[in-house]
Amino acid sequence: MSMLACMHSSLEPIHAAATSSDFHGVAVAETWEANRLLDVANGLASRRWRVPMASDTRFDTASITKLFTSAATFVLVDRGKLSLDDSIHDHVDLAGTTISRDVTLRHLLTHTSGIADDADEEAGEHYEDLFVDAPNYAITETRHFLKNFAHKQPLAAPGRQCRYCNVGYVLVGLAIESVSGRSYREFVGEEVFAPLGMTDSGFFDRRDAEPRVAEGGEMVGGRWQQNIYSYPPIGSPDGGAHSTAADLLRFLRGMRGGGLLSARSTAAWFTPQVRHDDRVQYGFGLEFGPGSLWKEGVNFGASGIVVSYPEARVDAVVLSTSQSGAWPVVRALNAVFRADPMPSS
Repeated sequence: MSMLACMHSSLEPIHAAATSSDFHGVAVAETWEANRLLDVANGLASRRWRVPMASDTRFDTASITKLFTSAATFVLVDRGKLSLDDSIHDHVDLAGTTISRDVTLRHLLTHTSGIADDADEEAGEHYEDLFVDAPNYAITETRHFLKNFAHKQPLAAPGRQCRYCNVGYVLVGLAIESVSGRSYREFVGEEVFAPLGMTDSGFFDRRDAEPRVAEGGEMVGGRWQQNIYSYPPIGSPDGGAHSTAADLLRFLRGMRGGGLLSARSTAAWFTPQVRHDDRVQYGFGLEFGPGSLWKEGVNFGASGIVVSYPEARVDAVVLSTSQSGAWPVVRALNAVFRADPMPSS
């Protein structure tokens, strides 16, 4: 039996998880040679209108978006417009804030800036609580995020602590806007999505009637509650871009193959930079552990992952419309393609 046939024969647990009645989403896996191993669309893209899931459904990718922000930063590094060791103050007016001049783009991209997040998820704070007394729809531009974190006291000196921080990527997004003269969304669309052939990806306002966009939500008190008031209505540098599973595979394949960045930047982007804990290292957006590298995203009404298993030479994407939906499929993938399963979000 060929290696590819052996792979197919071992995929039944993954297929079972992806076709479970509890999974509303898409799961795709393929070899580095572009042989498709798994392609499942299951459940409903819209529970309100009973629209079935399809392979080209576009999902809120949550924090997977940080990979696009990082890639855009490296595009500008390759062009000599940014340096990873630039102070964020060199590009963004942060006078009167608590953001130290010692904070660099490198710190922000690797979660070592020490700045306080707008919602400290590691401390159990919930992002949607930011909008209990202030409307989420008032935050539509990158600069609008500043008021929620720029005056909070830092948690540590830059470079002294590795702690996941969403708003570090917001600051990087502001630097991208400053040096490019374009909005963050325009720059990513034109300089990341377009060159990599990600024609189904974009930043879609959830207040608009965009085609093929899944509606996310959760069961609350026995009723399905959409996530339209849980975070800003349109994606930003730290989360909320929309993409398909196929486009996310194109992104990973293109980044690995040097389709966007110089050889030096490509090598750096795929190299761990700092240790987060005993089993995970952070890169410039990617996370690295035994046998795999990945970026996950989770929000109220959204969960997903883009993951690569280098030893198996397999890439996979799982996207779902609930914050817990993706993880049973991810655990099944890990059980097949790596010996040390990654903890689910």
